[in-house]
Amino acid sequence: MTCVCRAVTESQLNDVYHVRRTVFIEEQGVPEALEIDDKEKESVHFILYKENQPAGAARLRFSGNKGKAERVCVKKESRGTGLGRLLMSELEAEASRRGASAVLLNAQVHAQSFYTAAGYRVTSEAPFLDAGIEHVTMEKDL
Repeated sequence: MTCVCRAVTESQLNDVYHVRRTVFIEEQGVPEALEIDDKEKESVHFILYKENQPAGAARLRFSGNKGKAERVCVKKESRGTGLGRLLMSELEAEASRRGASAVLLNAQVHAQSFYTAAGYRVTSEAPFLDAGIEHVTMEKDL
């Protein structure tokens, strides 16, 4: 069984940080001080479970009337299976329920095609570095 839910319990939040640590810190080499930041408490966190195991995570913050998708990740063994799209759909639905007109995100360049296929468009003029990884800013109207 696969499900995406808002992470509200301590156990669910621990699963969120486990997935993010696996993908961003261990796999991509992002320093922990950059990955876990001062915006955690103001964020809505999502956890994706595949067969009752944490497989993906994301967080949503708000700026004005727009949502901002951040820390979107799926563990390596579950990529390319549609789970990332499921995770983003739930994040977008939550943003819409809370009155957002659009969702913004900073996508790693290698993931740009994933977001383009999900309806996002590039809004930055050129790629930029974040945590030593090239990113582009993208946006999708809800």
